[in-house]
Amino acid sequence: MSNATAVDIDQVRTFVLIADLKSFTRAAEVMDTTQSAVSLKIKRLEARLGRRLIERTPRLVRLSADGLAFLDPARDLVAAHARAVAAFAPPQRRLVVGVSHHVIGAELPRLLRRLGETAPGVVLEMRVGSSADLLADLDRGELDAAVVLQHDDGRRGGEALLTDTFGWIGAPDFVRRPDEPLRLAAQAEPCSVRIMAVKALAAAGIPWIEVFVGGGVATIGAAVAAGLAVAALARRVAPPGTVDLGPMLGLPPLPRRKVVLHAAATDRIGRDALARLAAAFRATA
Repeated sequence: MSNATAVDIDQVRTFVLIADLKSFTRAAEVMDTTQSAVSLKIKRLEARLGRRLIERTPRLVRLSADGLAFLDPARDLVAAHARAVAAFAPPQRRLVVGVSHHVIGAELPRLLRRLGETAPGVVLEMRVGSSADLLADLDRGELDAAVVLQHDDGRRGGEALLTDTFGWIGAPDFVRRPDEPLRLAAQAEPCSVRIMAVKALAAAGIPWIEVFVGGGVATIGAAVAAGLAVAALARRVAPPGTVDLGPMLGLPPLPRRKVVLHAAATDRIGRDALARLAAAFRATA
């Protein structure tokens, strides 16, 4: 890679973005360009380096051995370039984003890393709360955007990022005796996921008892992983090592819910950062 010092920084940034998002399409969305333009950047970068960096099939995008070797230096180069440019940049844009309790889980560090690498001029202030509260904050002008679960058609508009499939998540060794109510972990009322779970149990005639009230997926996930209870959680954010116990325990199926981005930011920096945030969320699906 003797020609590495002569590479185009935009091509390197594109390579890092594809490596993180594992998709040419999503990278194009973040960069507000076309998939063919993204492909051309990668072809030119590979030609410059004389190495094949990405192996692409109709169903899979993955790095080659050379791509894996180049990834960390490429990240360093992109970060150094961003710091250099920032020396003469205008004041950073503070972006205030509300995110529903049930939308973020263990993938949050990965999501923030992607956003930090692609939007270095933005200070992200993240507020976590219920979908209803966040939408109210957005309407009052307190948020630039809200990423929420869509439980009904009461709120039109927004950009659908992905669809979450919910399950009755618990530890593999969780045991429920036939004569006892289902031990449930949930958020406090008026959490919409809690309401969804309780309605499903009531419709199926399954008795339940609340044994843990959490403050977000992290705390509920800890209770679930410890074997204290089961919880209605999106499979995407379920804690590692847990499983969907619904079929084994004879629990009713839970509906799917869309994760939707509602944005109020109108400036270019804010819109660009939200586009990158949207792509990062899609990559967690």
